[in-house]
Parts: sequence; structure tokens; C-alpha cells
Amino acid sequence: MTATPQLECLTSDLLKGVRHGFFTRAGGASSGIFRGLNCGQGSSDQSAVVDMNRARVAHAMEVPVERLVTVHQTHGDRAVAVGDTQPLPRPEADGIVSATPGTAIAILTADCQPVLLADTKAGVIGAAHAGWRGALDGILERTLAEMEALGATRGDIHAAIGPSISQRAYEVGPDFIEPFLDEAPENARFFVNGAGDRYLFDLPGYGLSRLRAAGVGDAEWTGHCTYSDEARFYSYRRATHRGEVDYGRLISAIRL
Repeated sequence: MTATPQLECLTSDLLKGVRHGFFTRAGGASSGIFRGLNCGQGSSDQSAVVDMNRARVAHAMEVPVERLVTVHQTHGDRAVAVGDTQPLPRPEADGIVSATPGTAIAILTADCQPVLLADTKAGVIGAAHAGWRGALDGILERTLAEMEALGATRGDIHAAIGPSISQRAYEVGPDFIEPFLDEAPENARFFVNGAGDRYLFDLPGYGLSRLRAAGVGDAEWTGHCTYSDEARFYSYRRATHRGEVDYGRLISAIRL
């Protein structure tokens, strides 16, 4: 029997007490531009191979594959509560919360922030896909509110942001900054000057500020840049810069 390749799963000390992980590309069955653990059902990768990758993640999370629950992500601000199995069709949302033991909730990213959250006292977990648009529109706060609806307490929630595009790799144009300044002038601190009229945006810094302002007990970023570490992470922006036709999606999961 051939052994299953070893997956690499990054964790946060803030989420001790719950099984969780920000999975890298390592140990996956995909090949070509998707080489590694591509879990994106919306990618053009072979669906059977994506299913195999997701089954490996479910095994690592110690749940049946039907209890590895994901959503149809839209870069929006909707969060949903889920029970003990994958709802089909998958609901359109960018945040998932659960209080069901033995169910793993997961989100997919390729530069955007994967955010895992837990209130271990109340037994409530959350996962959010927070790109710049979703974070600006309030997906993190909406996910926290859905956790509270299941019995979580804001101050008891710990949150970890996983591998995301870092500021040094996130160049944006002058129009990009406007909605952030419209929201709050102090958001200027998340931008530094780049070349010409370009700015460099600190997406994880912005995400951390939203979480802390929302009153979570503690929050951190793992410090991993998806764009800069091709061996470990997929990156939408890197694929775009290379003119590649598609890109893989990383998965981040948490369970009680």
C-alpha cells in the first residue's frame, strides 16, 4: 500500500484546545500549476483529484469527508451557521460558524486572509475568508456576531489569521485606498508608498485591527506570505503576474 504524502499544517497557539490548521501545498495529489494540495472545487483542476485532496484534509482533521464543511465564497459579508454535514448546494457565504463537535469548517484562500476563530469556553468555532473587500464590508464582524448567536462571548474569542499576501507584495493603485479612507482616515496607516503612484497595502494588519476593534480576546497573524513562498502556498496575484490560466486554493480548517 502506498503511504499518503505528509500534509503540512500550520497552527496558532491562540487556538490551543481546538483542532485546526492552515494547510500548505504539501502532500497534495494535484499536478502542473496546481501542484500540491489544491482544494478548490471552483478551480479547473481535475475534480477527482480535488476530491482526493479534500479527503486527505478531512483525514488530517479526523472527520469523515462529508463533515468537512465549506461554502461557496463570494467576497461578501455573509456568515452562516452549519450543523453536522456539508449542506448541498453549498450556501453562498464567506464566514462559517459551528457549535457541533466532530464537524470541521473550512475556507479556501489564495492571498486573501484565512481567519480561524474559537471560543473554547462556549464551544463555538468560526472560519472566515477575508479579502480586502470582505474585510472592508464587515465579514469578520459578521462572523463574530454569528458565533455570539451560538453562545460565544466576544471577549473569549481568539482569532488567528493564516498565510496571506503581505504588505511588501500587495501593490495597489491610487483608487484602491479611497474606500478605506472613506471608512476611517486612520486607515491610512495600512498603506505605504510604493513606486510612482502605487501604494503597498497591509491586509493582515488591517484584518487584525478589525478583529481587535471588534473586541476579540486576542488575535494574531502567523506571518506567512502567500505571494513570496511559492513552494508552500498558492497565490492568485503571483499566478496573474505570470499569466497563468488558473491557480490552486489553500484550505484552512477548524473543529471542536
